Amino acid sequence: MVITLFEEYWLLRCLADSKDPHCNAAGNLTAAAYLGLQSMNDRDLITLSRRKFLIVGAVTAASVALPPFICAEASAANLARPIKSQVSLSVNGQLLALDLDTRTTLLDTLREHLKLTGTKKGCDHGQCGACTVIADGRRVNSCLTLAVMHQGSKITTIEGLGTPDKLHAMQVAFVKHDGYQCGYCTPGQICSAVAMLDEIRQGIPSHASANLTDQPQLIASEFQERMSGNICRCGAYSNIIEAISEVAEVSV
Repeated sequence: MVITLFEEYWLLRCLADSKDPHCNAAGNLTAAAYLGLQSMNDRDLITLSRRKFLIVGAVTAASVALPPFICAEASAANLARPIKSQVSLSVNGQLLALDLDTRTTLLDTLREHLKLTGTKKGCDHGQCGACTVIADGRRVNSCLTLAVMHQGSKITTIEGLGTPDKLHAMQVAFVKHDGYQCGYCTPGQICSAVAMLDEIRQGIPSHASANLTDQPQLIASEFQERMSGNICRCGAYSNIIEAISEVAEVSV
């Protein structure tokens, strides 16, 4: 069925004013009115006054432009009412109960809600490793995981590895071997390195492992492969490997 501009004008008029004699209670044209429009020929349409023609054109343009605005308002309304959830986490040994928007990442939970700003936001796409933390013994990119996915998890951040008075062995080694320059990636590098050594000791292989069924070796090629997800834009990679090797008690 082809709807002419004139028909569209009357349909939109009914939506605006259901009390119009040409319209029914549902906001549609009455059967009689619709049949009357169908019986009009092209000459009838051509005889529309300039004023009516402009009205029809304006209504048609408005009908095309209106839906995006409606969708935008609906989206804004949805954003204004976030769905919240109770999330229980153990962060650096402290049990916490948080009321969080279900869309909140673990990274934003740590930085914005708990003010643990040692964990850095780098690319926010899981490609740089600056946001690495340890969750239940495994390293994760906290920017890629939602807080609600870690209900009951034990999270360790750089603040939980050591204190200024009692640094973790990996922190000491990074300082000794200058495993950083600007330091922005360092928290993620250290957390990743600590969990990476545990992975090797647990027998978890990598692409650098010669035999997937054998115990992985504590060697530089393993460290380099396993730390490849942590980017250092300053280029302190050799020093980082030296620091890790010292903690692993092997020579590079």
